[in-house]
Amino acid sequence: MAGYGDYLPFLAMVLVQMSYAGMNIISKLAIESDMNPLVLVAYRQVFATLSIAPFAYWMEWKTRPRITVPILFQTFLCSLTGATANQVFYFVGLKTSTPTIACALTNTLPAMTFILALIFRQESAKIKSKPGLSKVMGTVVCVSGAMLLSFYHGHIIGLGESKIHWAYAQRMGEQANSSSNGSSFVGPLCVIISTLGWAFWFIIQAKVGENFPAPYTSTTLMCLMASFECGIIAVIADHKVSAWSLKNPMWLISALYCGILGSALAFFLSSWSIQRKGPLYVSVFSPLLLIIVAISSWALLEEKLYLGTAIGSILIVCGLYLVLWGKNNETEVEKPTKETDTTKADHAKEYERNDLELQLQVHSKSDSDVMG
Repeated sequence: MAGYGDYLPFLAMVLVQMSYAGMNIISKLAIESDMNPLVLVAYRQVFATLSIAPFAYWMEWKTRPRITVPILFQTFLCSLTGATANQVFYFVGLKTSTPTIACALTNTLPAMTFILALIFRQESAKIKSKPGLSKVMGTVVCVSGAMLLSFYHGHIIGLGESKIHWAYAQRMGEQANSSSNGSSFVGPLCVIISTLGWAFWFIIQAKVGENFPAPYTSTTLMCLMASFECGIIAVIADHKVSAWSLKNPMWLISALYCGILGSALAFFLSSWSIQRKGPLYVSVFSPLLLIIVAISSWALLEEKLYLGTAIGSILIVCGLYLVLWGKNNETEVEKPTKETDTTKADHAKEYERNDLELQLQVHSKSDSDVMG
């Protein structure tokens, strides 16, 4: 029977997706109120570094492994892919397209990560086995459901009106719809590049977790490096002092939320889960973001729920559990094998030890015979 600790990665990744959902709504409102998305990303990294650095010091200063040059280089690659490339291209794409298109395209992440994990031999397809086939089918179903949810509406499902209304969000949403340029190819392309960078981060972070099992410290170093990277990009793009002002409450709230919850908490929980379950397990939770956003939009923005949304959500959940079932069964199959290998190794060492003792006894007896 599984212990409570086995469910912690699942709960951690659900919390990550909830944080991302809130970040998408608040960030979109900040961008629509004329905040430069590159400046928002730079502030996000700064606040993330400041929020997680104390935890890295107090919780890992005794147990933290030595920081070597290869570790710094791998962390630098993580900052380029998972922080800078992922976030810069995503927020630029979010500004130049629609949230629906952006969320839909990010749900290609499980497929991209699965392919990259196969290439780097961090995952195995094993299509002939039930767990392997389940992972492949689950990934396909997840992505298919996400695409259906985003691009197919169908009939409106009569669920009534939400009793929760956010007037500011509704007003900014109307402005966004009136000035939307979702037909541009630049926005979707930026989101695709962002998702690819995110997938590469999952693969690299898995190696960092193996070589440097200190998630607080690795996240702090990554966010610190990304602060300089994103800051340089933002200054080059917009060097006006007014663009960096946080007097606008929405700009300040968005920067703090993105830094503390969207980066520090999310990166730490993702890194921690990757160390325990692998990159595919973590990436397959991304379609949950669409479900949370759909419910939040209905509750806060009075958006309608369509038949396509319901069917897509069901497919996403089914695909999610197909992958999790395959991953869980694959792990259960590998455990006895590892235990058997360990037992065999122990028996071999015991035999070798007994054999050496026997040799010593023989030599000892021979010496006694000679001396006698």
